[in-house]
Amino acid sequence: MKTMLRNVAVAILAVLMIMAGTPPALAKTIKVGAAINMTGPASTWGQFHAKGQQDYFRYVNETKGGVGGNKIEMILEDTGYKVPEAVAAVRKFAVQDQVDMIATWGAGEGLAAKPLIQRYRIPTINYSTSWELLEAPVAYMYLPFGSYRMDCYAILEYIRVIHKGKEAPKVGLLTYNNAYGRSIHQPSREYAEKNNINIVAIEEFPPKTVDLTTELLRLKQKGAEYVFMQMLPATIITTFKSADRIGYAPQFFGTWTSTDPDFFKMGKGLIKNRLSIQFPGGLPVDGTPGIKVLKDLWKRYKTVNRFDASYWEGVVVGMIMERAFIRANEKYKEINRETINKAMESFREEDFGGLVPNVTYTSTDHGASFKARIVQVSEDGSFKPLTNFYSPGNEKIRLLKKQ
Repeated sequence: MKTMLRNVAVAILAVLMIMAGTPPALAKTIKVGAAINMTGPASTWGQFHAKGQQDYFRYVNETKGGVGGNKIEMILEDTGYKVPEAVAAVRKFAVQDQVDMIATWGAGEGLAAKPLIQRYRIPTINYSTSWELLEAPVAYMYLPFGSYRMDCYAILEYIRVIHKGKEAPKVGLLTYNNAYGRSIHQPSREYAEKNNINIVAIEEFPPKTVDLTTELLRLKQKGAEYVFMQMLPATIITTFKSADRIGYAPQFFGTWTSTDPDFFKMGKGLIKNRLSIQFPGGLPVDGTPGIKVLKDLWKRYKTVNRFDASYWEGVVVGMIMERAFIRANEKYKEINRETINKAMESFREEDFGGLVPNVTYTSTDHGASFKARIVQVSEDGSFKPLTNFYSPGNEKIRLLKKQ
């Protein structure tokens, strides 16, 4: 009799759970591993990447109940900007933590971890948008927006448009001597050869260099009117100091990695109006729905209180991951490595409210987007668009009126 009553009670409970919706037992924790530079050179970028991604996942968990009732957990490992540590972290994520998705950080770190990621078939977004990451085989490795190849084309195209002289514009490249720095060399040479731009010199140096006087003197002697940099924010400040020391005043250009919260503190009196960057995302002046979400995060969690490019990218990576989880849940009723990857490869012009250009991934192209714009960086920490969004090589640049 007791057994029969117990069975009836279990049956009634099961019916009540079904009537109430998805049984709690079906919910799972979506695990995301993040191998990020938290203590190495220019670690402010990594710290705010991590904070942006963490804040966004917290926002999803608190305001949306996770994804389909599944909460997101982010497991953070510090790589110290060292390739072996990044590879070790990815192996830990794959084997020990059994994560569903991964974020890797630097260009060299992503390239070194890529075979491991493909071995364990874990969809991964790399914070550095090194175009080499997209070389075959492309499986499981993704970028959040256009690669550094796009940056090169966009910046050189802008230089060609604004150049006043009759001769070809003279451009010098100033970069780190690692995978990240060198990622702009080949695409810049390719574009310059086809578009009447004279790259007069390429100067590269170790990331720990504290004085760039010698490198800038060589660029000055070569007549470089524009200097295209691929380096992290602290080194750009070093560049400005060294340029002032020798009385060298070219127009400086950088990729979207050129600023972080410390940049404006260290750059007071040095930034002036001489830095323009390619920035492929939404800015406060845009007033888009995506920017409103970003501002809501500032207000809720107080990690930052104004626009910051590194925090912005952390949020963008978090948003793309969340969308992948949503699509996997919708399409396959299950969120795991394989369904997430299949869901991502089905992305077609996924809209993120203007916080980042619409994202498209296919089975052969994980490059996300190819939309750029040039932005002036001001000493007060503001960013002013100088052009419209355009696809370099495919759409005409429209210069915006100075305000």
